[in-house]
Amino acid sequence: MTQVTQLSVANYSLVNRRKFKFFRLFAYFLMALLCSLSSPMMAVLPGIAASSQPIVKEIAAATSLLQQGKLLYDAGKFSEAVQVLQQAVKEYQTQGDRIKQAATLSNLSLAYQQLGAWQEAKQAITDSLNLLNGQQNSQSLQIFAQSLDIQGRLQLATGQAEAALTTWQQAAKIYTQLKNENGVVRTLINQAQAWRSQGTYLRAVEILEQAYQKLQIQPNSIEKAVGLRSLGDSLLTIGDGKKSEAVLKQSQEIAQSLQSNAEIGASLFSLGNNARTQQKTADAIAYYQQAVQLSPSPLTKVQAQLNLLSLLIEDKQLSTAETLLPAIQSQLAQLPPSRASIYAAINFAQSLNKLTTPNSQLSTLVQTRLIASLQLTTAIQQSRSLGDQKTEAYALGSLANLYEQQQRWTEAQKLAKQALVLAQTNNAPEIAYRLEWQLGRIFWAQKDLTKAIAAYDGAVETLNSLRRDLVAINQDVQFSFRDSVEPVYRESVELLLQSQAGKADDKILDKARQRIEALQLAELDNFFREACLLGQSVALDRVVDKDNPNTAILYPIVLPEEIQVIVKIPQKPLQHYSTRVPQAEVNKVLAELRRNLVNPTALNAVKTQGKQVYNWLIKPIESQLPENKVNTLVFVLDGALRNLPMASLYDGKQYLIEKYAIALSVGLQLLDPKPIEKQQLRALTAGLTQPPPNFPNFSPLPAIKSEVDLIAKAGVSTTNLLNEKFTQKALAKEVNQVAFNILHLATHGQFSSRVEDTFILAADGAINVKQFDSLLRNRDETKPEPVELLVLSACQTATGDNRAALGLAGAAVRAGARSTVASLWQIDDESTAMFVGDFYQQLQSSKVTKAEALRHAQLKLLQHPNYKAPSYWSAYVLIGNWL
Repeated sequence: MTQVTQLSVANYSLVNRRKFKFFRLFAYFLMALLCSLSSPMMAVLPGIAASSQPIVKEIAAATSLLQQGKLLYDAGKFSEAVQVLQQAVKEYQTQGDRIKQAATLSNLSLAYQQLGAWQEAKQAITDSLNLLNGQQNSQSLQIFAQSLDIQGRLQLATGQAEAALTTWQQAAKIYTQLKNENGVVRTLINQAQAWRSQGTYLRAVEILEQAYQKLQIQPNSIEKAVGLRSLGDSLLTIGDGKKSEAVLKQSQEIAQSLQSNAEIGASLFSLGNNARTQQKTADAIAYYQQAVQLSPSPLTKVQAQLNLLSLLIEDKQLSTAETLLPAIQSQLAQLPPSRASIYAAINFAQSLNKLTTPNSQLSTLVQTRLIASLQLTTAIQQSRSLGDQKTEAYALGSLANLYEQQQRWTEAQKLAKQALVLAQTNNAPEIAYRLEWQLGRIFWAQKDLTKAIAAYDGAVETLNSLRRDLVAINQDVQFSFRDSVEPVYRESVELLLQSQAGKADDKILDKARQRIEALQLAELDNFFREACLLGQSVALDRVVDKDNPNTAILYPIVLPEEIQVIVKIPQKPLQHYSTRVPQAEVNKVLAELRRNLVNPTALNAVKTQGKQVYNWLIKPIESQLPENKVNTLVFVLDGALRNLPMASLYDGKQYLIEKYAIALSVGLQLLDPKPIEKQQLRALTAGLTQPPPNFPNFSPLPAIKSEVDLIAKAGVSTTNLLNEKFTQKALAKEVNQVAFNILHLATHGQFSSRVEDTFILAADGAINVKQFDSLLRNRDETKPEPVELLVLSACQTATGDNRAALGLAGAAVRAGARSTVASLWQIDDESTAMFVGDFYQQLQSSKVTKAEALRHAQLKLLQHPNYKAPSYWSAYVLIGNWL
């Protein structure tokens, strides 16, 4: 019997923004692969996975060229695989064997995709499908379905998510016809990624649930264990860590029952990645150690060791980390050359660089750097022998980074330039942006600011083209947003402002301001693990200069040694000022002020620290604001400043809220500012006086009924869901059926820097921010009327999370409401009811902006003898449209 070999797709998609500007690159799912026997994800170059094990489909006797191509592909030798498969295609064409020719063309497309050769990959898969059209026997249909799988991945990689979805749906029908349940499950996992790429999170979750249910009815087998592991990894990419963990444990249990050490090791590796993502360091360490002990695969052992090493370094367990070095070095030396082994060597070198500190002994430093240098030199040589230029670019860049740390500027610059050329000519933007950033640092260190700015500009432009793909890169446990993306924006702003040399340049200030906003957008993408609100862009300057000339916009950014502030005052060019203060001191003051704000008795400390922050942010332009008749301040806040209500800043005599209405904006690129339409306000309100049984840390809110009554008393038409009537299902029903322009949720909620821990409470449990987002998006499809205002009146930021306000910004942006009012910490619910009542009275009866209505309600509390402490009135913030 003849066999035709089908190769598997690894999780790797690249695009060259200069060559293919019409492409928008979408990331593949972490493990949503064609193969039924895939190796675990390797913590390597972001966006690149270790080669998956291929599947072998029996339809005819094996042929030498095709088998040779399979072996080369499996070994990560993709250039050689292409050459062999091209020969095989010609041979089958000569023989007139259309089925084998089609299968080989599909495999050729996979190899091209590994090399980032999108046009060649497209031509190969198109030719394959053309050969298979009209073939109706089961063997031909099986190959046809697999070829559609491959085409779908190519379409997703080149930005055609809708086309990919249609292709995978067609493949699923064929697999169903053939009663191939494993094929159906694979296409469902792929479809979920296509839905998610289009921002339809809820549908993606539903599709993954279908895949899960299909796997549950299958008998235990290696295929089921692999399918569950693939599903678990996919769930992790959409942020459902808990469900992912449960599915991965089921995969592990099946593998154990089948006594498959290979699958046990792979499941343990995935569980380690899951635990690490959920910040369960001890569990992650244990899983990685078990994977090393049980897996028979040398590659899996090395992958687990490398992830364990980087985790220990991250957790500052340096002595324990050092004990792993000899074993890793020995294991790497035994691996045959392949893309996977080269990435492993590069990762090892990068971890070695992180292991050394300024306090390391000289002998240790020299030895560690020597080992790292040897690993990278070998990686470069092996990349060249394989003809793998992307891997060579990554290795060259890593060696350049090592030289950069040693201040060997000329050598570092030369290697980085070589690597950048390779990355750009081989469609590898996720490598290219790092190299552009690296060149920027090198030029900056040598005081060549012009070249440094150009290099940073290139890095930022490349990052912007990679927005969707960075989401997938973030799932790689070796990739840290805070280490690999955030510094590019911050350093770029610092460089731009430094380049002014004391002379304000409006163009440079505008570019710096745009970088601040781009960072905000990137942080939200990272928070949600998907690109957030692509393509929406509005110039707020026009609003400030023409439509709302009483508003000033402030953009503070916290840099290592100073706070920089860019200000837009109506009818004036951009201004800029800075205060020399170390970031550590800034964070300390902000943390202490935030802690004191929730304590009604800490009034003196609040005023002292509030004045310090006021002096940093407001004092330099204090006199200009009244001169220009400014009555509203809009802040685009950065870092730890987000945790602080600007209303509480103190000038020595008055709080800032006593002088100005205040609002927050996530950035110019997100919000479409329009005044609230002067019409009948209609509110859908939902409230919960008693938290659900599983949430004992949240206290009762007995004044909720009074709060809802005061909204109605203000003249707002209300539809209410209170207590046991407020369930997730009931809220979804009312959202889609009731006409409203305000959604008011009087219930506990929590904002966190982790999307999994950002939620509001309903009677039947927590509604996660992503579920909430999907619920409101579904309404948008049926109700053209926008949600003018979302009010979250009893929420709080997570304790001990200094980036928790990111969750609030994320909730505000993704809810789709034009404005969001929320509390940063839990407040006395009687004062909340008073605040809410006055806020709605102002909105309903006065010709005021939302920001002015908020200020009026806050001042009413400030002037009340029982609630004059900032802990009562300052917690409320307005995000988005302040008009």
